[in-house]
Amino acid sequence: MPVKLKLTYLFLIALLFTSRVHAQQSSFINDINYPYLEKLIATAKKNYPEVKARQSQVNAAKGLYNSTVFSWLDGLTASYIYSPQTSINISQPTIFKGYQLALSLNIGQLFSRPGAIRQAKETYKVAEYQQAEYMLSLEAQVKRFYFAYLEAQAELRLRANAVIDAESAVKQLKYAFQKGETTFQIYNEQLNSLYNQNSFKVQAELSTFTARTNLEELLGTKLEDVK
Repeated sequence: MPVKLKLTYLFLIALLFTSRVHAQQSSFINDINYPYLEKLIATAKKNYPEVKARQSQVNAAKGLYNSTVFSWLDGLTASYIYSPQTSINISQPTIFKGYQLALSLNIGQLFSRPGAIRQAKETYKVAEYQQAEYMLSLEAQVKRFYFAYLEAQAELRLRANAVIDAESAVKQLKYAFQKGETTFQIYNEQLNSLYNQNSFKVQAELSTFTARTNLEELLGTKLEDVK
């Protein structure tokens, strides 16, 4: 193999080694900030509309239960009759004079109250369980979107470094090709590689913005606003 081509291949090998180093530096594990993640979860629980809807359901079920507990009084009806001391009622004579209190009790309604109370209580408990379940689901979803966002950022860094390496290789090979130190095929292959790396970078940028949008949708605010 000619010495000039050997130098070209050595350059490409060095470039490949540099790309692998960049890949090793693109892991997102070290980017995870758990205290910040807890703030994101708390923000989502505070702002996300579905959380407020679940709380309203719990409040409504609690209000229904409380009103049902005291609804047994609905079967009890109180009334009074006033008969003056000096009046004489010939059509309906009575031996009682003054104020007379009367109580009437709806037996059927009274016996139906315990069942209605139990049903209202269970409805209240179901609303609380559904709220708790949704909170766990929301917390897990925030974590997934946060990790996806960090992964997308790491992928973008990797693609950006690959573009830098490809641009450097193109410059070097263009100079070598002009001096006759490499072939057009090798130079053209590197041009195609640069095009591909730029395409991958654009895709990584889109993935990063999509992941960020998904996360901010749950937060109900911008990431910059979460301190």
